[in-house]
Parts: sequence; C-alpha cells; structure tokens
Amino acid sequence: MTTSGWVFTERDVVRLLALTPRRAEQLRRLGLLHAPDHPEPYRFRDLVGLRVAKGLLEAGLTVRQIRKALDRLRRLVPESDAPLAELRVTVRNGELFIERDTQLVEPSGQVVMEFSPKGLAEEARDTARRGLVRPLVPPEGEAERWFELGSLWDADPAQWERAVDAYQRVTTLAPDHAAAWNNLGLLQHRMGRYEEARRHYEVALAADPTSAEAAYNLGSLHDDLGAAGQAVLWYRRALETHPDYADAHFNLASLLERRGEREAARRHWTRYLELDASSRWADIARAWLEGPVDARE
Repeated sequence: MTTSGWVFTERDVVRLLALTPRRAEQLRRLGLLHAPDHPEPYRFRDLVGLRVAKGLLEAGLTVRQIRKALDRLRRLVPESDAPLAELRVTVRNGELFIERDTQLVEPSGQVVMEFSPKGLAEEARDTARRGLVRPLVPPEGEAERWFELGSLWDADPAQWERAVDAYQRVTTLAPDHAAAWNNLGLLQHRMGRYEEARRHYEVALAADPTSAEAAYNLGSLHDDLGAAGQAVLWYRRALETHPDYADAHFNLASLLERRGEREAARRHWTRYLELDASSRWADIARAWLEGPVDARE
C-alpha cells in the first residue's frame, strides 16, 4: 500500500495537524477542509496541502490572501487538484511565492527573481532554519544529512532537543520521510510529550503504512498510557508487517499475560525465544513459559 491509497477522516486530520477550532474554521473557509455535511475522506496529498496552508496562516497570511493565491495557483497548474501539496511554496515579506527550478515566481506565473544554484541552496537552508512553510528546493542530500545528525544525537539524552530539531528539519525538507517522523515521535515519547508522539507516529504510518517500527511504537505508547486494547492492536499491526519483529512479540506477550490471556501469550514468548534466545530478556520469556508467578517484571 502506498501513500496514495491512505485515507484520513477529518478527526484524523485535526489530530495529526493539531488544529485549533479557529484554524480548522480558516481551513474550511479556504475549501481545504470539507463542509461538515460532506464528511469525505482525505488523501495523503490533502494532508500535506492542509499542513502547508496551516503554515501559511501561521506565517501571517490571511485567509483572503491565501484564497487569492490558491485561485491563481489553480490557473497556473490546472492539471493539479492539490497545488499546495505539489508546488514548493514560501513566504517573503508577507507575500506568497513558489519556487520553480531557479526562479522565484508569483502565483500568477510572473517570474520575479532568478537564482543561481548556489544561492538557491543557501535559501533552502535559511528557509529550513526559520521554520517557514516549505523549503525552497533542498540541496542534494540535505534531508539525509540532517537525518544522520538526528540519529547521532538521539542516542544521548543530553542531545535530545538537538535531535528533535534535526528531525524536524528533515520533515520540512522531505514531508514524506517516514523514518524521520517515527524517530521524532520516539523522542517526544521519551520526553513524555505523548500527544505529539502519537501524531508523529501516525504521520510516519501515513507516509509508510508498512512501517512496523511506527506501529510498534504506537503500541508501546498506548501500553504506557494504560490503553491495553489499543496497544494489542498496534503490536499485532507491527507483526502483520514484520512477523519476525522480536520486540513486538516480547511486548505483546507481556501485555497478554497481564490481561490473563495466557495461551496467546505463550505463542509470542515462544516465538520471541526463537528469534532472540541470547538476549537478557530471553530469561524473562523462559521464566514465563515455565510458569512461576515471580517471573513477572
């Protein structure tokens, strides 16, 4: 399944984008959120477009300005039904522009500035640093460079905020970078920011529905919050995608034991031992299979 086949309800959209009632109403006035009496599903590209429009509003543009720009963008690219998701949009001095190759273009199609490739790369980095709506054409490998830095920093709790910033830069440069969304969620999870973690895991799954890691992390999050039923569903979702995911077998077995589903738990303890018999957690799995009550963590 690809992102083109992934759909969301309005409730999903509001949660994923953390929309306030006021922001949701503004997006509805723009025609990007459906009318309440027409609860049609949203595609991934709709979600990206909504995220861009939210960023434009947060950058200070009014609904009227964005609506006017959208009308011009639709005339500029009539073949597109989601121009905000497909065009590289930025804000300069309170005005909306798009980037095409090495040109800064008004929504009407009028070229207002030419860039050299070097200047464009510098603008891309500057846009990402300031947290504007979308990056100007990112230099080759820029998203992966930030991902590598995030991966370096996320192993050290003292560097977690730097890692969060790095992963956020990745998702600005590459909005469908599932691994960055997942890692960002994991950091928020570790720091106790549970609602943000949930949103990031869900966006990771939207970008890559086969991400066993994101499904597993959602299971772990619900487990931590005491939502056992949801945790079981997400652990099983991870195993549907990756049947040999040892940690998912371990956590699911532990959760099933706590719910009193002993036979189901035994299957997952057994499979865990087949996959990871030499880890320090293997002794816990063996103890549970042998049955002593004091084997519990």
